Amino acid sequence: MTSVQDDSVQDDTGAASVAAFPAGFRWGAATAAYQIEGAAKEGGRGPSIWDTFSRTPGKVLGGDTGDVAVDHYHRFAGDVALMADLGLTAYRFSISWPRVLPSGSGAVNEEGLDFYRRLVDALLAAGVEPWPTLYHWDLPQPLEDAGGWPERDTAHRFAEYAALVHGALGDRVRHWTTVNEPWCAAFLGYASGEHAPGRRDPAAALTAAHHLMLGHGLAAGAMRAANGDTLVGAAVNLYAVSPATDDPADVDAARRVDGLQNRLFLDPLLLGRYPADVLEDTERLGFVPGGADLDADLDVIGRPLDHLGVNYYSRHTVAGTPGEASQTASSPFAAHSPWVGSEHVRFVPGGRPVTGMGWEIDAGGLHEVLSRVHREYPSVALYITENGAGYDEAPDENGTVQDAARIAYLDAHLRACHDAIAGGVPLRGYFTWSLLDNFEWAWGYSKRFGLVHVDYATQRRAPKESARWYAGVIRRGGLPGRA
Repeated sequence: MTSVQDDSVQDDTGAASVAAFPAGFRWGAATAAYQIEGAAKEGGRGPSIWDTFSRTPGKVLGGDTGDVAVDHYHRFAGDVALMADLGLTAYRFSISWPRVLPSGSGAVNEEGLDFYRRLVDALLAAGVEPWPTLYHWDLPQPLEDAGGWPERDTAHRFAEYAALVHGALGDRVRHWTTVNEPWCAAFLGYASGEHAPGRRDPAAALTAAHHLMLGHGLAAGAMRAANGDTLVGAAVNLYAVSPATDDPADVDAARRVDGLQNRLFLDPLLLGRYPADVLEDTERLGFVPGGADLDADLDVIGRPLDHLGVNYYSRHTVAGTPGEASQTASSPFAAHSPWVGSEHVRFVPGGRPVTGMGWEIDAGGLHEVLSRVHREYPSVALYITENGAGYDEAPDENGTVQDAARIAYLDAHLRACHDAIAGGVPLRGYFTWSLLDNFEWAWGYSKRFGLVHVDYATQRRAPKESARWYAGVIRRGGLPGRA
């Protein structure tokens, strides 16, 4: 492992000023359990839907799995040392539900809980605040066998699991995230089949979305009942959405995508209701969220959040008129649309530079998203819980990853954050995705988002130039001012 500070780039850029962030702003990085932990069959861990999915031929590029990933389960102490070297003040990670409850409910695996106790203790000892996420897509396989998130019971099992983990860690952890990117879990998992569990049932995907949010609300209530000082939020992946032209069909396509991607989650979480136009768009599928229990469910889902996590990567440009669509899939094997009720919508190029994922780079879209949430919804503390750029990159002859494109991406998006704060947005922190190169879901190990390069054969960690740059931002408390 190489120190982040070794041969670090100079902080002094000659700029006349610094774009400073507020005192107490949290500087973090994020990961997810299945993507980094490995040890898939160790320590009493049970199988998750991603174990089953990734081991199914043709589901993940290269046949890759998270069985070993980047071996964080065994190497977490060194990874925490890297975080401290980087200067992180907070670390967002996820708890593996099947590591704690191998069957999804019932018997507790204390060995699994002990891993997270050790991780939290190591973080606190290093001066890094732990920010756990309870669900980052690794549903225990026995719960999927019983119907998965389309079954209402899964939300109740999630609340029990949340209470259990909170009971083990709540004396040392204050900030919690319940669910991460419920759009992906519901629509990529149950509509397009691009992600685990790989089902293609649009009606089930809509029901899964509702139950994910109900699970959030039930879990938040359970944790707050145990400790009134617990701060709870959810993390949603939001996009700025633009019509390709002013043609009414394109404008309607933008409304539809904004509805299913953004408002389907923001409205219940922050307004306690579903957007009427989205319900109308999906009416033919018989989607009645919660059924007779809708009002009671919305009361649970819509209780005030302590913070909202915003995951942002790109902008959607869409068309409702006939033509050729661009590749916007989250999987190289995508064949079915996740846009339930709006399958006719096309995603078209907006003419911007792209990352190695093919995702257009639009930092202005992040400012737009943050400003919109602040303007249209009740005030809530906001955190960027994911933001980053994936590339297929390798070290140079000196063993260094010169990732200038990632530095430019992060710089532009952090400037958008700074501008949003200056405009009154209550943005309290930023977690870049990701700390480490890792298993990138259906793309396997072909794309790298990490600040730290991982040699998957040896598991050697080496900070990239972006890590050194980010360490400088943290030390400086902001970005170099523009000359």
